Amino acid sequence: MLAVIAGYFCLDIAPDLSHMPEGQFFAYFRPGRLLQIGEAKFSGGGAVSNTGLALNRLGTSTHFIAKVGNDPFGRALCEIVSEQDPSLLEGIQVNETESTSYTLIFDPPGLDRTFINYPGTNDTFSIEGIDFNAITKAHLFHFGYPPGMRQFYLNEGDELVALYKKVKSLGITTSLDTSFPDPTREGGKVNWKLLLERTLPFVDIFQPSVEELLYMLRHDTYQTLAESPGGVISAVKPDLLADLSDELLRLGVKIVLIKLGERGAYLRTAGKATLEQMGKATPKDLSDWSDQQLWAPCFEVKVVGTTGSGDAAIAGFLSAILRNTSPQQALTMAVAVGACSVEGPDTLSCVLTWQDTLDRINQGWHRHPLDLSPKGWWKDETYQLWIKPKEI
Repeated sequence: MLAVIAGYFCLDIAPDLSHMPEGQFFAYFRPGRLLQIGEAKFSGGGAVSNTGLALNRLGTSTHFIAKVGNDPFGRALCEIVSEQDPSLLEGIQVNETESTSYTLIFDPPGLDRTFINYPGTNDTFSIEGIDFNAITKAHLFHFGYPPGMRQFYLNEGDELVALYKKVKSLGITTSLDTSFPDPTREGGKVNWKLLLERTLPFVDIFQPSVEELLYMLRHDTYQTLAESPGGVISAVKPDLLADLSDELLRLGVKIVLIKLGERGAYLRTAGKATLEQMGKATPKDLSDWSDQQLWAPCFEVKVVGTTGSGDAAIAGFLSAILRNTSPQQALTMAVAVGACSVEGPDTLSCVLTWQDTLDRINQGWHRHPLDLSPKGWWKDETYQLWIKPKEI
Protein backbone atom coordinates (compact mmCIF):
# COMPACT_ATOMS: atom_id res chain seq x y z
CA MET A 1 0.00 0.00 0.00
CA LEU A 2 1.19 3.51 -0.87
CA ALA A 3 1.24 6.47 1.52
CA VAL A 4 1.66 10.05 0.28
CA ILE A 5 3.31 12.34 2.83
CA ALA A 6 3.00 16.09 2.21
CA GLY A 7 3.64 19.35 4.04
CA TYR A 8 6.42 20.74 6.21
CA PHE A 9 9.97 19.91 5.12
CA CYS A 10 13.15 21.40 6.54
CA LEU A 11 16.80 20.79 7.37
CA ASP A 12 17.48 20.19 11.07
CA ILE A 13 20.83 21.41 12.40
CA ALA A 14 21.58 20.16 15.91
CA PRO A 15 24.91 21.08 17.53
CA ASP A 16 26.27 18.59 20.07
CA LEU A 17 25.83 20.09 23.55
CA SER A 18 26.34 16.88 25.50
CA HIS A 19 29.53 18.15 27.18
CA MET A 20 27.68 21.06 28.79
CA PRO A 21 27.02 20.89 32.58
CA GLU A 22 23.48 19.64 33.18
CA GLY A 23 20.92 22.43 33.35
CA GLN A 24 23.54 25.16 32.81
CA PHE A 25 23.30 25.89 29.06
CA PHE A 26 21.59 29.27 29.35
CA ALA A 27 23.96 30.36 32.11
CA TYR A 28 26.76 30.10 29.51
CA PHE A 29 24.72 31.39 26.57
CA ARG A 30 25.25 35.13 26.98
CA PRO A 31 25.75 38.07 24.60
CA GLY A 32 29.37 38.81 23.75
CA ARG A 33 30.65 35.44 24.96
CA LEU A 34 32.28 32.71 22.87
CA LEU A 35 30.65 29.36 23.62
CA GLN A 36 32.40 26.29 22.23
CA ILE A 37 30.13 23.38 21.28
CA GLY A 38 30.43 20.02 19.52
CA GLU A 39 29.98 19.17 15.87
CA ALA A 40 26.59 19.70 14.25
CA LYS A 41 24.30 16.86 13.19
CA PHE A 42 22.42 17.50 9.93
CA SER A 43 19.18 15.59 9.40
CA GLY A 44 15.84 15.88 7.68
CA GLY A 45 13.14 17.64 9.67
CA GLY A 46 9.44 18.37 9.51
CA ALA A 47 6.54 16.00 8.97
CA VAL A 48 7.56 14.94 5.47
CA SER A 49 11.05 13.86 6.47
CA ASN A 50 10.32 12.59 9.99
CA THR A 51 7.14 10.63 9.29
CA GLY A 52 7.92 9.84 5.65
CA LEU A 53 11.43 8.45 6.16
CA ALA A 54 10.30 6.45 9.20
CA LEU A 55 7.44 4.95 7.16
CA ASN A 56 9.92 4.08 4.44
CA ARG A 57 12.24 2.43 7.00
CA LEU A 58 9.26 0.40 8.27
CA GLY A 59 8.70 -0.97 4.77
CA THR A 60 5.74 1.17 3.66
CA SER A 61 5.82 2.45 0.07
CA THR A 62 6.02 6.22 0.37
CA HIS A 63 5.78 9.26 -1.91
CA PHE A 64 6.83 12.75 -0.76
CA ILE A 65 5.24 16.08 -1.72
CA ALA A 66 7.25 19.05 -0.44
CA LYS A 67 9.28 22.08 -1.48
CA VAL A 68 12.89 23.22 -1.08
CA GLY A 69 15.09 25.95 -2.54
CA ASN A 70 18.04 25.41 -4.86
CA ASP A 71 20.52 26.37 -2.17
CA PRO A 72 23.08 24.53 0.03
CA PHE A 73 20.46 23.63 2.66
CA GLY A 74 18.04 22.35 0.02
CA ARG A 75 20.74 20.24 -1.62
CA ALA A 76 21.81 18.85 1.76
CA LEU A 77 18.21 17.96 2.58
CA CYS A 78 17.70 16.18 -0.75
CA GLU A 79 20.97 14.29 -0.25
CA ILE A 80 19.77 13.05 3.16
CA VAL A 81 16.54 11.77 1.61
CA SER A 82 18.34 10.23 -1.35
CA GLU A 83 20.65 8.27 0.93
CA GLN A 84 17.63 6.32 2.18
CA ASP A 85 15.70 6.09 -1.09
CA PRO A 86 16.45 8.17 -4.21
CA SER A 87 12.91 7.62 -5.54
CA LEU A 88 11.57 9.80 -2.71
CA LEU A 89 13.01 12.87 -4.43
CA GLU A 90 10.54 12.54 -7.32
CA GLY A 91 7.81 14.55 -5.59
CA ILE A 92 10.03 17.26 -4.07
CA GLN A 93 9.81 20.63 -5.83
CA VAL A 94 12.98 22.72 -6.15
CA ASN A 95 12.45 26.50 -6.36
CA GLU A 96 15.27 28.50 -7.91
CA THR A 97 14.66 31.78 -6.05
CA GLU A 98 13.44 30.81 -2.57
CA SER A 99 15.40 29.65 0.48
CA THR A 100 15.03 26.25 2.12
CA SER A 101 13.52 26.01 5.58
CA TYR A 102 15.87 25.08 8.42
CA THR A 103 15.68 24.59 12.18
CA LEU A 104 18.42 25.08 14.76
CA ILE A 105 17.86 22.57 17.58
CA PHE A 106 19.43 23.16 20.98
CA ASP A 107 19.08 20.07 23.19
CA PRO A 108 21.34 20.63 26.22
CA PRO A 109 21.61 18.15 29.12
CA GLY A 110 18.98 18.65 31.83
CA LEU A 111 16.84 21.12 29.86
CA ASP A 112 14.01 20.91 27.35
CA ARG A 113 14.81 21.42 23.68
CA THR A 114 14.75 24.86 22.07
CA PHE A 115 13.94 25.26 18.36
CA ILE A 116 14.84 28.26 16.20
CA ASN A 117 13.12 27.89 12.84
CA TYR A 118 13.13 29.67 9.49
CA PRO A 119 10.00 28.58 7.54
CA GLY A 120 11.40 29.40 4.09
CA THR A 121 9.76 27.47 1.27
CA ASN A 122 7.12 26.08 3.64
CA ASP A 123 5.50 29.52 3.77
CA THR A 124 4.97 29.59 0.00
CA PHE A 125 4.11 25.92 -0.55
CA SER A 126 0.43 25.75 -1.54
CA ILE A 127 -2.25 23.50 -2.97
CA GLU A 128 -0.83 24.30 -6.42
CA GLY A 129 2.18 22.23 -5.41
CA ILE A 130 0.08 19.15 -4.61
CA ASP A 131 0.36 16.37 -7.20
CA PHE A 132 -3.13 14.88 -7.16
CA ASN A 133 -2.15 12.36 -9.84
CA ALA A 134 0.26 10.81 -7.33
CA ILE A 135 -2.40 10.89 -4.63
CA THR A 136 -4.92 8.96 -6.73
CA LYS A 137 -2.52 5.99 -6.67
CA ALA A 138 -2.25 6.07 -2.87
CA HIS A 139 -4.23 4.39 -0.12
CA LEU A 140 -3.43 7.06 2.46
CA PHE A 141 -2.63 10.80 2.40
CA HIS A 142 -0.87 12.39 5.38
CA PHE A 143 -0.26 16.13 5.77
CA GLY A 144 1.85 17.65 8.51
CA TYR A 145 2.21 20.94 10.32
CA PRO A 146 -0.36 23.44 8.97
CA PRO A 147 0.57 25.89 11.79
CA GLY A 148 3.95 26.29 10.06
CA MET A 149 2.62 26.57 6.49
CA ARG A 150 1.24 30.02 5.80
CA GLN A 151 -0.87 29.25 2.72
CA PHE A 152 -2.73 26.54 4.64
CA TYR A 153 -3.72 28.62 7.69
CA LEU A 154 -4.66 31.90 5.96
CA ASN A 155 -8.39 32.75 5.83
CA GLU A 156 -9.25 30.21 8.54
CA GLY A 157 -7.67 27.43 6.50
CA ASP A 158 -9.46 27.83 3.16
CA GLU A 159 -6.65 26.07 1.30
CA LEU A 160 -6.34 23.28 3.87
CA VAL A 161 -10.08 22.61 3.69
CA ALA A 162 -9.95 22.58 -0.12
CA LEU A 163 -7.04 20.13 -0.03
CA TYR A 164 -8.79 17.64 2.26
CA LYS A 165 -12.10 17.93 0.40
CA LYS A 166 -10.31 17.08 -2.84
CA VAL A 167 -8.37 14.13 -1.40
CA LYS A 168 -11.48 12.69 0.28
CA SER A 169 -13.39 12.96 -3.01
CA LEU A 170 -10.77 10.60 -4.49
CA GLY A 171 -11.63 7.91 -1.93
CA ILE A 172 -8.26 8.20 -0.18
CA THR A 173 -7.93 7.78 3.59
CA THR A 174 -6.80 11.12 5.04
CA SER A 175 -4.48 11.80 7.97
CA LEU A 176 -3.49 15.09 9.63
CA ASP A 177 -0.76 16.04 12.09
CA THR A 178 -0.26 19.44 13.70
CA SER A 179 2.58 21.35 15.29
CA PHE A 180 2.50 23.83 18.15
CA PRO A 181 1.60 27.30 16.85
CA ASP A 182 4.17 30.01 17.58
CA PRO A 183 2.13 32.61 19.52
CA THR A 184 4.54 35.38 18.43
CA ARG A 185 3.96 34.80 14.70
CA GLU A 186 1.04 35.08 12.34
CA GLY A 187 0.26 31.36 12.60
CA GLY A 188 -0.14 31.63 16.36
CA LYS A 189 -2.90 34.22 16.03
CA VAL A 190 -5.12 32.04 13.82
CA ASN A 191 -8.48 30.88 15.18
CA TRP A 192 -7.36 27.26 15.29
CA LYS A 193 -10.60 26.01 16.79
CA LEU A 194 -12.51 27.36 13.80
CA LEU A 195 -9.92 26.06 11.35
CA LEU A 196 -10.17 22.54 12.82
CA GLU A 197 -13.97 22.69 12.83
CA ARG A 198 -13.83 23.40 9.09
CA THR A 199 -11.13 20.86 8.23
CA LEU A 200 -11.76 17.81 10.43
CA PRO A 201 -15.01 16.71 8.71
CA PHE A 202 -12.70 15.62 5.86
CA VAL A 203 -9.99 14.04 8.06
CA ASP A 204 -10.12 10.33 8.86
CA ILE A 205 -7.12 10.06 11.20
CA PHE A 206 -6.09 13.00 13.42
CA GLN A 207 -2.82 12.74 15.36
CA PRO A 208 -2.01 15.82 17.48
CA SER A 209 -0.06 16.03 20.70
CA VAL A 210 -2.17 16.77 23.77
CA GLU A 211 -0.46 20.17 24.15
CA GLU A 212 -1.28 21.15 20.56
CA LEU A 213 -4.85 19.94 20.90
CA LEU A 214 -5.50 21.84 24.12
CA TYR A 215 -3.88 25.00 22.75
CA MET A 216 -6.15 24.89 19.71
CA LEU A 217 -9.44 23.72 21.23
CA ARG A 218 -9.30 24.57 24.97
CA HIS A 219 -6.85 27.42 25.35
CA ASP A 220 -7.91 28.30 28.90
CA THR A 221 -7.44 24.68 29.98
CA TYR A 222 -4.07 24.60 28.28
CA GLN A 223 -2.88 27.68 30.18
CA THR A 224 -4.10 26.26 33.49
CA LEU A 225 -2.42 22.87 33.00
CA ALA A 226 0.79 24.46 31.68
CA GLU A 227 1.19 26.22 35.03
CA SER A 228 0.67 23.01 37.04
CA PRO A 229 3.65 21.11 38.53
CA GLY A 230 5.12 18.92 35.82
CA GLY A 231 3.31 20.76 33.02
CA VAL A 232 0.48 19.74 30.70
CA ILE A 233 1.33 16.09 30.06
CA SER A 234 1.66 15.10 33.71
CA ALA A 235 -1.69 16.73 34.50
CA VAL A 236 -3.72 14.98 31.77
CA LYS A 237 -6.35 12.50 32.98
CA PRO A 238 -8.40 9.94 31.03
CA ASP A 239 -11.60 11.96 31.40
CA LEU A 240 -10.01 14.96 29.68
CA LEU A 241 -8.78 12.79 26.81
CA ALA A 242 -12.25 11.27 26.44
CA ASP A 243 -13.81 14.73 26.40
CA LEU A 244 -11.37 16.05 23.79
CA SER A 245 -11.75 12.99 21.58
CA ASP A 246 -15.54 13.19 21.88
CA GLU A 247 -15.36 16.64 20.33
CA LEU A 248 -13.10 15.45 17.53
CA LEU A 249 -15.35 12.50 16.71
CA ARG A 250 -18.35 14.83 16.58
CA LEU A 251 -16.47 16.91 14.01
CA GLY A 252 -16.12 13.86 11.78
CA VAL A 253 -12.74 12.32 12.64
CA LYS A 254 -12.85 8.52 12.58
CA ILE A 255 -9.62 7.71 14.47
CA VAL A 256 -7.93 9.97 17.03
CA LEU A 257 -4.36 9.33 18.20
CA ILE A 258 -3.29 11.78 20.92
CA LYS A 259 0.46 11.79 21.64
CA LEU A 260 1.27 12.08 25.34
CA GLY A 261 5.07 12.39 25.35
CA GLU A 262 6.68 10.32 28.09
CA ARG A 263 3.24 9.02 29.12
CA GLY A 264 2.65 7.21 25.83
CA ALA A 265 -0.35 7.60 23.53
CA TYR A 266 -4.15 7.49 23.67
CA LEU A 267 -6.33 6.04 20.91
CA ARG A 268 -10.04 6.74 20.36
CA THR A 269 -12.13 5.42 17.48
CA ALA A 270 -15.60 6.08 16.10
CA GLY A 271 -18.41 3.57 15.62
CA LYS A 272 -18.48 0.95 12.89
CA ALA A 273 -20.75 2.88 10.52
CA THR A 274 -18.46 5.92 10.66
CA LEU A 275 -15.27 3.86 10.20
CA GLU A 276 -16.74 2.44 7.00
CA GLN A 277 -16.33 5.90 5.44
CA MET A 278 -12.52 5.91 5.79
CA GLY A 279 -11.68 5.12 2.18
CA LYS A 280 -8.96 2.86 0.80
CA ALA A 281 -7.20 2.23 4.13
CA THR A 282 -10.32 1.23 6.07
CA PRO A 283 -9.44 -1.50 8.60
CA LYS A 284 -10.78 -4.91 7.61
CA ASP A 285 -12.06 -5.84 11.06
CA LEU A 286 -14.31 -2.87 11.84
CA SER A 287 -15.85 -4.60 14.85
CA ASP A 288 -12.40 -4.81 16.41
CA TRP A 289 -11.64 -1.14 15.67
CA SER A 290 -14.98 0.46 16.52
CA ASP A 291 -15.72 2.42 19.71
CA GLN A 292 -12.30 1.87 21.26
CA GLN A 293 -10.44 3.79 23.95
CA LEU A 294 -6.87 2.58 24.52
CA TRP A 295 -3.91 4.04 26.39
CA ALA A 296 -0.42 2.60 25.79
CA PRO A 297 2.45 3.56 28.12
CA CYS A 298 5.92 4.25 26.73
CA PHE A 299 8.63 1.63 26.39
CA GLU A 300 11.71 2.06 28.56
CA VAL A 301 14.72 3.48 26.70
CA LYS A 302 17.75 5.65 27.29
CA VAL A 303 16.72 8.99 25.81
CA VAL A 304 19.34 10.67 23.60
CA GLY A 305 17.11 13.13 21.73
CA THR A 306 13.36 13.58 21.38
CA THR A 307 13.27 15.59 18.14
CA GLY A 308 10.70 14.11 15.77
CA SER A 309 9.68 11.26 18.09
CA GLY A 310 6.00 12.15 17.72
CA ASP A 311 6.33 11.99 13.93
CA ALA A 312 8.03 8.60 14.24
CA ALA A 313 5.15 7.39 16.42
CA ILE A 314 2.73 8.49 13.70
CA ALA A 315 4.75 6.49 11.17
CA GLY A 316 4.43 3.39 13.34
CA PHE A 317 0.69 3.90 13.66
CA LEU A 318 0.02 4.59 9.97
CA SER A 319 2.20 1.67 8.91
CA ALA A 320 0.14 -0.59 11.17
CA ILE A 321 -3.13 0.68 9.70
CA LEU A 322 -1.87 0.03 6.17
CA ARG A 323 -0.99 -3.51 7.30
CA ASN A 324 -4.51 -4.06 8.71
CA THR A 325 -3.42 -4.82 12.25
CA SER A 326 -5.60 -4.69 15.34
CA PRO A 327 -5.94 -1.32 17.13
CA GLN A 328 -3.93 -2.76 20.03
CA GLN A 329 -1.01 -3.60 17.75
CA ALA A 330 -1.28 -0.28 15.91
CA LEU A 331 -1.03 1.69 19.15
CA THR A 332 1.79 -0.54 20.37
CA MET A 333 3.75 0.08 17.18
CA ALA A 334 3.18 3.81 17.54
CA VAL A 335 4.79 3.99 20.97
CA ALA A 336 7.47 1.45 19.99
CA VAL A 337 8.66 3.37 16.93
CA GLY A 338 8.53 6.60 18.92
CA ALA A 339 10.65 4.97 21.64
CA CYS A 340 13.23 3.75 19.12
CA SER A 341 13.42 7.25 17.71
CA VAL A 342 14.43 8.91 21.00
CA GLU A 343 17.41 6.55 21.33
CA GLY A 344 19.20 8.57 18.64
CA PRO A 345 20.07 12.25 18.21
CA ASP A 346 17.68 12.60 15.27
CA THR A 347 14.33 11.11 14.28
CA LEU A 348 15.49 8.29 12.02
CA SER A 349 18.88 6.90 13.01
CA CYS A 350 17.54 4.39 15.58
CA VAL A 351 14.20 3.54 13.93
CA LEU A 352 14.12 -0.18 13.07
CA THR A 353 12.38 -2.15 10.34
CA TRP A 354 8.83 -3.37 11.02
CA GLN A 355 9.98 -6.92 11.79
CA ASP A 356 12.87 -5.83 14.00
CA THR A 357 10.51 -3.58 15.96
CA LEU A 358 8.08 -6.46 16.44
CA ASP A 359 10.92 -8.73 17.56
CA ARG A 360 12.04 -6.19 20.15
CA ILE A 361 8.51 -5.92 21.53
CA ASN A 362 8.04 -9.69 21.61
CA GLN A 363 11.32 -10.17 23.49
CA GLY A 364 9.77 -8.54 26.56
CA TRP A 365 10.63 -4.86 26.11
CA HIS A 366 9.66 -3.20 29.40
CA ARG A 367 7.13 -0.38 29.69
CA HIS A 368 6.96 2.58 32.02
CA PRO A 369 4.41 2.02 34.81
CA LEU A 370 0.81 3.07 34.22
CA ASP A 371 -2.24 2.06 36.28
CA LEU A 372 -5.69 3.07 35.05
CA SER A 373 -7.60 0.44 37.04
CA PRO A 374 -8.92 3.06 39.52
CA LYS A 375 -10.58 4.72 36.50
CA GLY A 376 -12.38 1.51 35.50
CA TRP A 377 -9.95 0.51 32.73
CA TRP A 378 -8.60 -3.02 32.34
CA LYS A 379 -5.14 -4.15 31.29
CA ASP A 380 -4.54 -6.11 28.10
CA GLU A 381 -1.72 -8.39 29.22
CA THR A 382 -0.85 -9.39 25.66
CA TYR A 383 -0.09 -5.86 24.49
CA GLN A 384 0.64 -4.33 27.91
CA LEU A 385 -1.78 -1.45 27.42
CA TRP A 386 -5.02 -0.25 29.01
CA ILE A 387 -8.52 -0.52 27.55
CA LYS A 388 -11.66 1.38 28.56
CA PRO A 389 -14.60 -1.04 28.52
CA LYS A 390 -17.08 -0.26 25.77
CA GLU A 391 -20.40 1.16 26.84
CA ILE A 392 -23.33 -1.17 26.23
